[in-house]
Order: sequence, then structure tokens, then C-alpha cells
Amino acid sequence: MKDERLIKLAKQLIHHSLRLQAKERVLIRGPVAAKALLKELIDEAYRMGAYPYAELEDDEITSHLLKGNVKEQLDTLSKWNYKKYEDVDAVIIISGDGNEGRGVSVPHERYRLQEDAMKTSTMFFVNNRRWVLLNYPTIGSAKKSGMSLEQYEDFLLNVCTLDYHKMEKSMKPLKDWMDQTDQVRIISPGTDLAFSIKNIPAVICAGKNNLPDGEVFTAPVKDSVNGTISFNTASAYQGEVFDGITLTFKKGKIMKASSNQSDQMNRLLDMDEGSRYIGEFALGINPYIMEPMGDILFDEKISGSLHLATGQAYQEADNGNQSSSHWDMVLIQRPEYGGGAIYFDDILVRKDGLFVPRELCELNPNQLK
Repeated sequence: MKDERLIKLAKQLIHHSLRLQAKERVLIRGPVAAKALLKELIDEAYRMGAYPYAELEDDEITSHLLKGNVKEQLDTLSKWNYKKYEDVDAVIIISGDGNEGRGVSVPHERYRLQEDAMKTSTMFFVNNRRWVLLNYPTIGSAKKSGMSLEQYEDFLLNVCTLDYHKMEKSMKPLKDWMDQTDQVRIISPGTDLAFSIKNIPAVICAGKNNLPDGEVFTAPVKDSVNGTISFNTASAYQGEVFDGITLTFKKGKIMKASSNQSDQMNRLLDMDEGSRYIGEFALGINPYIMEPMGDILFDEKISGSLHLATGQAYQEADNGNQSSSHWDMVLIQRPEYGGGAIYFDDILVRKDGLFVPRELCELNPNQLK
């Protein structure tokens, strides 16, 4: 990626996403492939009088460690991480491998062990520190998206440096509407799902915690989810890709789950009690993200999409569900993906991926670009 683009991206992360101030401490974690961006972030932090700290990570080494980790080992790492997060004001996490298959040889119990051990330190910075997560363009991530590296860099620049202030302003009417909503109903091919979001806050995501960004999320009342939903976007989780996912709920719990890997999927959903309940419901609205990328940071923001996440709820929209997992699954409702509708208290809010009420039309792609 060209230097001027890195400078623009670094400014977006430091100033818009983190609102970093002079003398604040920022931890920057990223892969070796993103070293050029880490350098720009360090320079930008120094320019405005902040104190940067950096950690270079190697995905291959991380996977190698995962294969043999044990609880005592991970407990020590979690304590180190917790202390580290206590000592900083903000965190930038850059992912850059883009190869979901790298961890396939890692036993799933190792993933679960790490997720359980890291949960305390991870939730501490998520809930108590300013943070942002970004995917850096690499040959691997470009290949997954079906683009050349140059095309992918152009794409990433567009989605990461759009006018997030405008997006945030346009999202406020949707947040207000969701805050006043009780019943949600989702209709699509193979889908008829209903649940309540009453008294659970809606949260605007406009470039503060993710780049790219573009969603408004809440969570269903834990035991209110009933019906069936069929997702039309592949979902990567713990090193494997699941496609054709269909979930059937009764009183909030997933009673039946199928996919191209049904047995493995059900094993993951049996990880703990909370894994079969929903911890997040969100609407995606990024006007530059139109097709699945095989990367959840992008796919959950697809224009005209929605997603549900099994497992842990976020503190800002807490429905009481607790789990060591958080698994996002995406349904696109634009006409070329089969269409669909979303109703809030029996009012049609979005049809075939476009918002219908006048006060929400600024969220449609032609208005946000």
C-alpha cells in the first residue's frame, strides 16, 4: 500500500476511531505484513504527543503455539494481557493474514481453551478501553476476496476512509427506532424468525471499533427467539468455513442446526450453555461492501444485510447471555440474494435490502456514498 494511503488510514484510526489525546498510551498489535502501517500509526501518535507501544505478531507462530497450549500456560498469558490493557488507554488490533485455513490443523479444544482463558483480559479492554479492529490488505486476503492486491488495497481504502461522521449521523434515527421497538420479524427464503429487543439498547457502529464499519446492533431478549433462519453467506469460525447454515429456535435456544458441516457445527454450538443462544442482532449498511469477502469484519457490514451472533452478548447491548464464543452469521436480503423483509412491531422497515420509512432512507447506499 502506498505511503500516502497509509498516512490517511493511520489518521483515521488515531483521530476518528480512538479519539487519541496527547500523553495517552496506545497499544498497537499487528502482523509482520502490516509493519508499514504500524510505523505510520507510531508516527501519527508521536505527532500528536501520545505514547505508542507496538507488538508484532506472526500468525504461523501463533498457530504453532495453539497446538500445544495448556490452561496453566494460557492463564499466565491472560494475566500478562490484563495488566498490559490496564496500563494503556487505547488499543489498535490489526489482522492481516486473511487465511482462515491456516488454523485447520489446530484441535478445536485448543481454540476453546484459549478463548476461555483469554475471555477475562479480552472483555476488560473491550469494555474498559477505546479500541479498534482493522484488517490489513495482504495477498492472502486479496485472494480470498477474488481481487488482485492492488484492487483490494483500493477497496479497503474506500471502505475504511469514507465519511463515518455522515454515517453516524444517518444511523441515529435507526438507533432511536430500534430503542423503541419490541418485536422484530425477519422474512426471507427459508426464514421466518421473530424475537423481542425490548429494553435492550441499540448501538451505532460508525468507525469507532471496526474499520471498515457500518452496522447498528442490539441483542434479542434471550428467551424470545422463535422460528427458523437460513443464512446465505458462508461463515468462518475456528479455522473452518460453514455454508448453508440454517438454525431453528424455540424459546431462544437453537434446537436444530444444519450446514455443510452439521456435525462439526453442532459440536461448536455445544461449547457451553450460552453457545446455543443469540448474543447479537445487527443490520449492515456499508455502501461500499456489497458482496461477501469471506472475512466477517467486512461481511457483517454488507449493505442490505443482517447478522445474528450465537454466544456472548456485548456489554453495551447485554441480554444476559454468556459464552466463550461469539459466532457471527450473515443473511443478505437484496433481490439478487433472494430478497427479504424486516419488520419492527409489524411496520415494514427494510424491503429487499433498502430502508422504507422516509426517516431511514439516508441509510440506503445511494445516500451514504
